[in-house]
Amino acid sequence: MHDIRVIRDDPAAFDTALARRGVASPAAGLLSLDDARRAAIAAAQDAQTRRNDLSKQIGQAKAQKDEPRAQALMADVAALKDALPGLEADEAAAEAALNDALAALPNRPAPDVPEGEDETGNVVIHQRGTPAAFAFPVREHDAIGPAIGLDFETGVAIAGARFTLVRGPAARLQRALGQFMLDTLTQHHGYEEVAPPLLVKDEAVFGTGQLPKFAEDLFRTTDGRWLIPTAEVSLTNIVREAILSADELPLRFAALTPCFRSEAGAAGRDTRGYIRQHQFDKVEMVSIVPEDASDAEHERMTACAEGILDALELPYRRMLLCAGDMGFTARRTYDLEVWLPGQDTYREISSCSTCGDFQARRMNARYRPEGEKATRFVHTLNGSGLAVGRTLVAVLENYQQADGAVAVPAVLQPYLGGLTRLEPRG
Repeated sequence: MHDIRVIRDDPAAFDTALARRGVASPAAGLLSLDDARRAAIAAAQDAQTRRNDLSKQIGQAKAQKDEPRAQALMADVAALKDALPGLEADEAAAEAALNDALAALPNRPAPDVPEGEDETGNVVIHQRGTPAAFAFPVREHDAIGPAIGLDFETGVAIAGARFTLVRGPAARLQRALGQFMLDTLTQHHGYEEVAPPLLVKDEAVFGTGQLPKFAEDLFRTTDGRWLIPTAEVSLTNIVREAILSADELPLRFAALTPCFRSEAGAAGRDTRGYIRQHQFDKVEMVSIVPEDASDAEHERMTACAEGILDALELPYRRMLLCAGDMGFTARRTYDLEVWLPGQDTYREISSCSTCGDFQARRMNARYRPEGEKATRFVHTLNGSGLAVGRTLVAVLENYQQADGAVAVPAVLQPYLGGLTRLEPRG
């Protein structure tokens, strides 16, 4: 959510920032709505002030035994009393119209975010690891996976398209990956483990920016709750409506959860295999920090995700997303893309974003700096550490063997009872 006072102070700067995200000149419309809101507030306040003044005059008229004047004043007060509900309704409607317009606009990009309309404008920051040279024809994960337990056909039969049944060695590997990621973040990087709700209310999804604009990307239950598309929703809303003290920050949360997405905007994309599913596991990181710490926290969070890829010895690269390719709430986003030899390309496996105070304004999440009476909005960050299913895909493709087996990365072997290979079933 944007601060209307910032837009009032410099509407041209606001328009310039949003133009980088493909939004044309919203400031004039917002300021018009703001003018209407302020006029409605003034009208309601003036009516209430006049009513109070007239009420005092009634007492004075009665004290002076001026009954005709007292009766006239009482008629005026009654008329104002009748008018006030309508004026207050106008005020509420004007407030809602402005808030709805502000809520529909994406976050402003940070100054260092590159220009660009889509992924072609993204910039490689660095590349780590060297893709392996295979002495045999490499296969994609959907050709490797069925022999070790990725059952695409049964998943579809049970639940429909974009669902997979994971069993046997593949299920063990997936569980090991999620546990390793969570252990790494909590034991080595100071994240607090959280087991959050998977069903959330409207205000939680609004707070992190999925509502109202992206409702079609979510699954809703019959009782009006939403299945989380990412644990970011539950974790970030831990501080909803809170006023934190400075010494409580930073807060760092991590969770391993199932996630649910309708993939409404992804028709025809990645219909084969395990890349794009309606249900998937992900380890999510969320940080809540003071405003002057968010840029450093962004680098720290992204490095935590990179450390997991380093430990798994998977080649990857860090991308700085351009203004046109960032998510709705992001101020700056780094994507980590892992090398998939079967596809002969890099694919996203983690997205780490700093949102500034954009989400905090939607959640009314604040902190009180030491020595100050006034509160400020916290800054929020979120990132994948990592997407478990996509990491499984990366392990299958990068660790595939000529005989159809899959080698187990050394760091995962303790999670699999010392197992060094996943053998294909006959």
